[in-house]
Amino acid sequence: TEKMNQIRSSRTPKRPLEVDHKSQTDLSAWRKRGRTDPEKSSQNHQPPGGQKNDINQKNDVGGKNDSQEVSLEKALSYFEKVQGRVSLRNNSALQKHLAAVESIALQHGLPPESFEILLNVVLSGKFADTVNTRLLKSLIPASVIPENSVVTAVSWLCTNKSSGSIQLLFLRWLITVFDFIDHKEQVNALYGFFFFFLQDEKLCPYVCHVLYLLTRKENVKPFRVRRLLDLQAKMGMQPHLQALLSLYKLFCPELVTITLPTKTKTYFKNSEGPWKAAMNAVRQRNQGSTPLTQAVFLGTAQPQSRKRKWNTQLVLPASSARNSEVGTEKYCDLFSTDETFPVEQLQTFPQLLQNIHRLEFPSQMGSVLTNPLLLHYMNCVRDESIYLRLYYWMGQMLQEECTWCVVDNTNETEFKSFLETIYKAECFLQEGFPACEEFLYKSLPLWDGSCCRPEILKLVSWIPLSSSPEIKSYLYGPLAQLFFTSSLYFKCSVLESLKELLENWLNCNVIDMDPEFHSLNTTLSGLVTVVADLIHFVGRLSTVGLRLEKNSTLLLIFVLDFYETVCDMYLKYNLPLLILPPAGVFYPALLSMDSVTLNQLCYIMYRYRTNLVAAKENEESKKKILQFKFSNETYREYNQYITAMVGCLWTSTVFQKDTHPQGLRMDEELLNKTLVKDFKTSFNIVYHPAMLGYSVNFLKQICPEDTTLNFKLIKGKRWDWYLEYLYAQGLEGLKVFIESSINRVSQAS
Repeated sequence: TEKMNQIRSSRTPKRPLEVDHKSQTDLSAWRKRGRTDPEKSSQNHQPPGGQKNDINQKNDVGGKNDSQEVSLEKALSYFEKVQGRVSLRNNSALQKHLAAVESIALQHGLPPESFEILLNVVLSGKFADTVNTRLLKSLIPASVIPENSVVTAVSWLCTNKSSGSIQLLFLRWLITVFDFIDHKEQVNALYGFFFFFLQDEKLCPYVCHVLYLLTRKENVKPFRVRRLLDLQAKMGMQPHLQALLSLYKLFCPELVTITLPTKTKTYFKNSEGPWKAAMNAVRQRNQGSTPLTQAVFLGTAQPQSRKRKWNTQLVLPASSARNSEVGTEKYCDLFSTDETFPVEQLQTFPQLLQNIHRLEFPSQMGSVLTNPLLLHYMNCVRDESIYLRLYYWMGQMLQEECTWCVVDNTNETEFKSFLETIYKAECFLQEGFPACEEFLYKSLPLWDGSCCRPEILKLVSWIPLSSSPEIKSYLYGPLAQLFFTSSLYFKCSVLESLKELLENWLNCNVIDMDPEFHSLNTTLSGLVTVVADLIHFVGRLSTVGLRLEKNSTLLLIFVLDFYETVCDMYLKYNLPLLILPPAGVFYPALLSMDSVTLNQLCYIMYRYRTNLVAAKENEESKKKILQFKFSNETYREYNQYITAMVGCLWTSTVFQKDTHPQGLRMDEELLNKTLVKDFKTSFNIVYHPAMLGYSVNFLKQICPEDTTLNFKLIKGKRWDWYLEYLYAQGLEGLKVFIESSINRVSQAS
């Protein structure tokens, strides 16, 4: 026939029908096959005569590929020539060709030319549903699916010659392979045809999914909104109808005035069916080793096979509005027209500024994550339809590819790469994705703390700020269980992640907040509550963690890093909140044997003092009436800690004057039983275990002839010299603490 002649004529040596194992999954590589190296092309393509001689040679790989090509050609020719209804029973020819299509599709995928023929056969009703189902399940793309084949298939759909089950299966297939369609302008032109099928209750969920993928602003019409509202009144609040209405409302809020749920866990049913596993197997079998051949395409808002999800190089596909093979000279007048600007032409920031109002995002939303220019666009334009598509797509990807939530998914490397890509995009946008937040809440209770640990904890640091109670039960609870039962290094990683989470919350929501304008704002009250909950949670983790790890110096450093952020929230971030570390953190740091830890504690207490003094001055000032005031308990606890630190490091009275309930106050009778000489001075800046090394070095410098190391010599002027020596060693925290919290008689002189 004429179509078969077109198919045969298109199979030139430069573009053979058999599968290229090295560029199978790369759309751009497939399109460029006609420009491949002639020597490699000649090696992969045998002369016609050679094909016939080698078909029966079992050990010849090239012969096998040639035989598969011939069998696929014969099968396609057979299906195209079929006239009338044919039965599968006792029909050896049909069984043979059907098996050939299934075998080749599952092994290497089908070439683009085969889809129109097979879709025509499936939807024309020439075969029984058993055959049509097997053919539909065999439509595994090797590279791309021509747009014309989809348009023809939809035209057959309108004739209603195929059964309802086949129509439903076709829609599921269309959703799954949507991103393999080379262009979508003609498919979008069929928007009205798809919309007509909403009246079929069985097809409605899948038709809504297709429409969700195709919808542009120009597709939103008043009569379509009315139709969707009528369907919702008839069927109830169905997720698939809510999804389409939500998208319509984002494009045209004046047309959709009803209130819709802001967040829905899953809009659409899983449509992947048998194709996901098959495409994954084809990808694994045909994937090459070079970065170009490993490049994969990320999908739009629907579940995808791993074949199109993520990789180290996410390729920005051609816009659905243009043919990427058209020369760039055809776009020379784009700046003077009202046409959309194709994103694949966007290369520089000036281009973005000049065409920001005419950009059309690619259907493969995942490719946006690695494109800085498109991320800039998202930050500037704040198009809610983009965020909605990205929210749904990302939620589906994370849910279905999580290696500890999905039984048959063991490819941790790809999942790690995807999580890292999301994290980098969040860092660029300086905000977390709601879909990522929902994924963490759902998956953390099942997480073992080992799989993808760095990536998961990075994502935790970008959880959006909210007062939702979910954060306590779905984030704090699972993290606490893992924290208490995991290694020291895991504990340090969790504390680092929570510190970054606190900093991100403060930076994104509080740094520009003026207390004068927010003194009566209830959202500030909610913000203070959420931040306070996080700080108290870290305080509990730190207290128990230090006990479990026997006051590990490494863990203590990470704990103090967190409180170094907390102590400056009032002045640095304009947040009327100060929470002191619990006694289970303060006293281990005060008695630490590491000078770095003690120095950091001194700096933290100095910053607490600076913030509290500023807050007290603001409270006493008549110019500012603040809704939020620090409680007397905060000042009292700070004074207790300062008394303990000064009595420990300076006056040697900590055992007598420490008034904290968990402090160091002890009876002298009990201290005498320890048989420690000069126990009163055991923790001053000379005898403190963390400072003893400095004391020894100082004595060696001022009294090199004294080998007895008499620490009592450090007094009077030598005490002042010793302080200067400590400051010269880089103990800035100790310096600012002593200068701010200790009134020295010698300062006057």
